[in-house]
Amino acid sequence: MADLAKLAGVSKITVSRALSNSPLVTRDTRESIQALAREQGYKLNVSARNLRLRRSHTVAVIVEMKPSTDRTMFDPYPLVLLGGISQELTAAGYSVLLTTRQGASAAAVQAADGMILLGQGVRQDAVRRFDKLGLPMVVWGAQADHDDHIVVGSDNRQGGKAVAEHFIAQGRRNPVFVGNPGHPEIFERLSGFVDALAEHGVKPLLIRRDEFTLASGDDAVQSLAARGVAFDALFACSDLLAMGAVRALEALGRKVPHDVSVVGYDDMPLAASFQPPLSSVRQDWQEGGSLLAKKMLALIHDEPVGSEVLPVDLIVRAT
Repeated sequence: MADLAKLAGVSKITVSRALSNSPLVTRDTRESIQALAREQGYKLNVSARNLRLRRSHTVAVIVEMKPSTDRTMFDPYPLVLLGGISQELTAAGYSVLLTTRQGASAAAVQAADGMILLGQGVRQDAVRRFDKLGLPMVVWGAQADHDDHIVVGSDNRQGGKAVAEHFIAQGRRNPVFVGNPGHPEIFERLSGFVDALAEHGVKPLLIRRDEFTLASGDDAVQSLAARGVAFDALFACSDLLAMGAVRALEALGRKVPHDVSVVGYDDMPLAASFQPPLSSVRQDWQEGGSLLAKKMLALIHDEPVGSEVLPVDLIVRAT
């Protein structure tokens, strides 16, 4: 930078401002210095700048889910959330370091300016684990009374309530919930579902399944059939579980929704094209990702920030 200043006949601070497009430097001077920098092959030493600023200008994004052949990283969750996060952070000049829970101990993660955690884990074990890193953290999930970190998520309790009211309106009296309430978000969905049904004297049956996959949904229905359990409605905590349940019901000769009404959660793109088109609770993951990033940037810059809950919609289709 000193060499550029000497060549241009200006001060180092003028060169610095010109290279960062500062309005404090006239356009002609700015363009002249930038052209000179290109001619001389000047490149900003990012590591040196970050060391001086004591910032890495990197945000670590940790996906808590464990990818499998049935539930991959190509799913809308977490892909759409990541799109919203990346758009906001990149526009603000930050790099995104994407990793899974297994890679979160890497030095690059610990050197990040902050961390966005996608998924709280069963009983918030992921949150407790990453709290120990001491980085500013924003979490996608469900809020809890004892939270000391920022949380962005959908109104899971309202989602469960909407499904319960839908089943009641259809005259269903023997509903089933499929999922793992050990996850804070799933627990909220179940709680809203149970409370709304209780107002009508209906108590659902809980079928716990840890994997949110087609195979797990199929297995849940097969288990109910093997035990001779009577049910006329099924609320799955994810669309893949719901799709697996529909396929199993069809294989058993039970018509959807005539015999059993089925509703999933997330409204992933495949839900609308599934046969029959799947009813589901829609979350706005794009907006969620954007909010996660905005709140992360606010924390990094010591600005006031709070948790936020996004609305959900029950999309009724053919199931």
